[in-house]
Amino acid sequence: MKKIVLLLSFLPLMMMAEIVEPVHWSGERVGDSIRLTAVIDEGFHMTIFAIGDKEFDAWDAPEYTGTYVLTLAQAQPIRFNACDDKMCTAPQTWLYEPANENPSVASEEPSVASEEPSVANEEQTATTPEPIQERSLWWVFVMGLLGGLLAIFTPCVWPIIPMTVSFFIKRNGAQRGTTNRQTIRDAVLYGLSIIIIYVGLGLLITAIFGASALNALSTNAVVNIIFFLILVVFAASFFGAFELTLPSSWSTKMSAKSSATTGFLSILFMAFTLVIVSFSCTGPIIGTLLVEAAGKSLLAPTVGMLGFAIALALPFSLFAMFPTMLQKLPKSGGWMNTFKVTLAFLELALSLKFLSVADLAYGWHILDREVFIALWVVLFALLGLYLIGLVSFQGDDDEHRKTTVTRFFLGTVSLAFAVYMLPGLWGAPLKAISAFAPPRTTQDWVLEPGGIGAAVQYDNAHFTDFDEGMTYARETGRPVLLDFTGFGCVNCRKMEEYVLDNEAVKARLQNYVFISLYVDDKRMRADGTESIGDYNSRIQRDRYQANAQPFFVQLSPEGQQVGEAHAFSTDAEEFLQWLKY
Repeated sequence: MKKIVLLLSFLPLMMMAEIVEPVHWSGERVGDSIRLTAVIDEGFHMTIFAIGDKEFDAWDAPEYTGTYVLTLAQAQPIRFNACDDKMCTAPQTWLYEPANENPSVASEEPSVASEEPSVANEEQTATTPEPIQERSLWWVFVMGLLGGLLAIFTPCVWPIIPMTVSFFIKRNGAQRGTTNRQTIRDAVLYGLSIIIIYVGLGLLITAIFGASALNALSTNAVVNIIFFLILVVFAASFFGAFELTLPSSWSTKMSAKSSATTGFLSILFMAFTLVIVSFSCTGPIIGTLLVEAAGKSLLAPTVGMLGFAIALALPFSLFAMFPTMLQKLPKSGGWMNTFKVTLAFLELALSLKFLSVADLAYGWHILDREVFIALWVVLFALLGLYLIGLVSFQGDDDEHRKTTVTRFFLGTVSLAFAVYMLPGLWGAPLKAISAFAPPRTTQDWVLEPGGIGAAVQYDNAHFTDFDEGMTYARETGRPVLLDFTGFGCVNCRKMEEYVLDNEAVKARLQNYVFISLYVDDKRMRADGTESIGDYNSRIQRDRYQANAQPFFVQLSPEGQQVGEAHAFSTDAEEFLQWLKY
């Protein structure tokens, strides 16, 4: 059990990819025509660029929100994208097929032109999510499960397990004629109550903030600063600096309610007591999960909380059903403080990711890549020394210095990870942490000139200003490669490490004027009219009808687009084939 506890402490280092699918299509045949319905997530508007062979001017393409209906004489591909006030998705094509039919759509034929889409005032209909969205939601659910498993072994939750089981044993013992079936029923109801509470929290957050605000959470600089401070405070608490607890009156009142009431209501109050008492440990886990899920889809926070609640509720229900299993559980002791301190180190490391997003967005340069890596090296080195017993904290007992085999191996892994990161201080790629560390363009310590910087910072042909880059391209007669990226974009960092840093790709990019356009740069433009990020985002949205990053566009020296745009992919060979020059 102790081995499982310590292994689970490394789970928060995993990160989810950013996938946004705000438009959901469905269709059905109505007489001799085909009726298509699109449901657009709140906060987004959809632009249609082409219906079959009929294309619309990018500057005059129709835009729609909510739900709209389109009637066609025959099935034709629809090319579209969707934008909110922060980002745009890459253009994509949807084609109606019989498998997409949705019989719940009303059979009345709307008054819609056959060639051009128009809005219909109809109810939204349930549609099947796109496969890529389904994968995203499944990943959020799995991360929720892992977060829930991690929460079980925290010092706020673990001791509650025997207390909860004792509550049910006394409760059922006080009721005459209680059967084993009733005990199982109560245990299941208790688990369901925990799930209902956490899922309700996810739904409440979604209802309050809405889809657009949730999507902005993962890249909003202010939110990232706040979350950085929260994680630092929780880490300090886990190190033993102070105790973080909610007002004791809250848990006392909930516990009293659970004792005073009967039936399902008493079980529900007991579940609320668990949520409140455990918040000081589960808070940072839940917060991290919600922030990371926010950018995925409208349902993601709720799905994440469902996974978290299922993992957290399962042991409570099992031990309530089979109380003899409690005898096999390790008692709370020194191992739990070791777990708590390990979690504190991981929280500090994760908090730097959130601070980095804000630092890059506002251009403070207090957490450039080498500083970020230096802090991670120190943190994981100290974690390794702690696990093997060479460093201790005030909550550790004498047994802590007697290194177990499990802690020795885990400490070795942590120390090895710190050594692995050392070359990154002088520009090594460090692909294993590319999703966390700042872009290599922020690196100041470089062993070889031109060896870093998103793989394209070789000469004077690398720009971060659109107008300056285009002027240079016209003067030199060189083609342009636009890279729409973001400081908080995880997939952008992956492409920089796996594709743009490829030797063959770097050689080809020498032919281009490379312009990196950060859409979340909060610094103001020289004219003071808008931020650099808003200006870059507007270029991507208005000229290329996209708002998801990474997003690459090739231009001629005169500024004309050459070929199709290129979105996220870690296949360097595919990127090479896409390049035209």
